[in-house]
Amino acid sequence: MSKSFFGNTVLDGLDLTLRAGEVHGLVGENGAGKSTLMKMLAGVYTPDSGTIVVGGEQVSFSHPVQAQRAGVSTVFQEFNLLLERTIAENIWLGREPRRFGRVGPVDTARMRRDTDELLAGLGVAGLKAGTLVRSLSVAEQQIVEIAKAVSFDAKVIQMDEPTAALADHEVELLYAIIRRLTDRGVAIVYVSHRLKEIFDLCQTITVLKDGQHVATRPAAELSEAELVRLMVGRPLTTYFPEKPADVSVGDVRLALSGVGNGYVDGVSLEVRAGEIVGIAGLQGSGRTELLETVFGVHPVARGSITLDGAPLKVGSPRQGVRARLAFITEDRKAKGLALNQSILDNALGVVRSVFPRRTTTARREMPGVLSGLDVAAASLGQEVQFLSGGNQQKVVLARWLSIDPLVVLMDEPTRGIDVGAKHRVYELMRELTRAGVAVLMVSSELPEVIGMSDRILVMRDGTLAGELSAGATEEAVLAMATGATSEEDAA
Repeated sequence: MSKSFFGNTVLDGLDLTLRAGEVHGLVGENGAGKSTLMKMLAGVYTPDSGTIVVGGEQVSFSHPVQAQRAGVSTVFQEFNLLLERTIAENIWLGREPRRFGRVGPVDTARMRRDTDELLAGLGVAGLKAGTLVRSLSVAEQQIVEIAKAVSFDAKVIQMDEPTAALADHEVELLYAIIRRLTDRGVAIVYVSHRLKEIFDLCQTITVLKDGQHVATRPAAELSEAELVRLMVGRPLTTYFPEKPADVSVGDVRLALSGVGNGYVDGVSLEVRAGEIVGIAGLQGSGRTELLETVFGVHPVARGSITLDGAPLKVGSPRQGVRARLAFITEDRKAKGLALNQSILDNALGVVRSVFPRRTTTARREMPGVLSGLDVAAASLGQEVQFLSGGNQQKVVLARWLSIDPLVVLMDEPTRGIDVGAKHRVYELMRELTRAGVAVLMVSSELPEVIGMSDRILVMRDGTLAGELSAGATEEAVLAMATGATSEEDAA
């Protein structure tokens, strides 16, 4: 399979074999060609050359419907659901069963019955065919997407970053669904930047780099270090950079005392200059809301916040920025970037809005900042929407570096970016601590929390459940997050 756009080859002569009942991992840095391959198999793109054979029969797709009819379904990272319609209406959209042939009224009872059978076959309990999609959680919406894929009698299902927005307990449900599908002989193409999931689920792994096929190996024959080397073309000697020997933790920079509102309750914590404090917890535990409260998105109803020992009154995000707080949001596309604006305009957005007198200096320095972050782009005038996820995140980081922050609040800082870009973000975090910046980081990836944090705070039900020292085990973090152990037990 080969594909080029405007003379630029993005996939060059790839061979790929998918076997019934197998989970086949597809990995590589952003720009490796994974999305292009998936879109060709999904009928979104037409290959320039090459053939597709499904079940021994050669097929060609010029439209996604053709791919679905041939038994190839795709669950994209961005869901394609109608929020104001029911689960059943979404699954059978355009294929609704009719009472009297093709022109009769929709047989709603049959459609809901078929939907309930479909969900039961996936081992899903608690979802009803008549439920509006708007009322579903992200994990439940993903189940609907998978059920829709299965409804086409799929032989192959592609999944693109399926756990990107899921909490740990929801990931386990996805694992169970995938195993049910493979037990039925479905072949799964699994695309993820989370290497743990690749090794948990996949029997075979294919590595792409710059549109080229690098390797296809049994997962059992690969170590994580070897897989990273194949993906980035060089060994990453330390996946999580060690804390520099010349960095010492300074005085308390940010302190919360009994902070509460409608989202968090009685939170007290300290982050010192030069320190990275990680916040772990299940989805819905209040982690994001805590960062938003510090930044001024939510008002503080009780308690107090101090910055370098002085009271900090933050009634809005603008006031948070004026206090030199930086906030790397969880969803960079919705809350961190103006996608149809250029790299440079995005990078200068915060300083231009809040510190206009610094704009000239920031404009002069920004090309060097972006270059230092290894942002790969044709020019600084390129629209951000055309960058890879990793490069988009680097632009987000650059815009906050322009305010010379005292505290950096990071919410899922490496979500949806490749392993090389993750490593660069981790290096930047260490560079920030060397400059005396305090970092407060929320992450759902426990290896990331454990590997990068000097201390770990665990949240549960909007409160601080306890604190763990650097190097704590995943089991200890999860036990505290779920209430299985207390801080005293962990100690």
